[in-house]
Amino acid sequence: MKIKIYTKTGDKGKTSLYDGSRIPKNDARVEAYGTIDELNSYIGVAKNFIDDENIFKILEVIQRTLFNVAGELATKDSSKFPEKITEDSIKSLENIIDDYLNKMNPDEDFKFILPGSSKDSAHLHVARTICRRAERRILTVAEKEEISPFLIKYVNRLSDVLYTLGRYLEKNITHIEFKKM
Repeated sequence: MKIKIYTKTGDKGKTSLYDGSRIPKNDARVEAYGTIDELNSYIGVAKNFIDDENIFKILEVIQRTLFNVAGELATKDSSKFPEKITEDSIKSLENIIDDYLNKMNPDEDFKFILPGSSKDSAHLHVARTICRRAERRILTVAEKEEISPFLIKYVNRLSDVLYTLGRYLEKNITHIEFKKM
């Protein structure tokens, strides 16, 4: 028997979480893990423009981990989802940031830049903005429900990774200068 994609269980505007509970499809929790799904998909798009093999591999690991982030968000009863984000997950991202910052010009001033001087960096900067939106969605959920502090830190640090990798891949950096008053 072939598997059907449609289940018809969401036809009345509700969806099932990983733990089996049902909530409205416009619930803040669904919005949060849906934005993580969007981020994961967009990182998949970005990988198509990345020639750097190490960055490509980093992005694949991040994509796999984002399934754990979404899984945690899609489970109200945290004891029912086994693959949680940990302090080690966050440390792994910090190591990536440190590694790539060390590869950049140490004299480079980290002012605001015009993102996207190349296709690979442009896509990572878009992924970064989706990640920031996901973080805001997660914080909205965290105002009313318990969310792992590791998960919140991970998504925050992930946006830093995406910025760092995007910055590393920039071909011609254009700084944004603000006029003094």
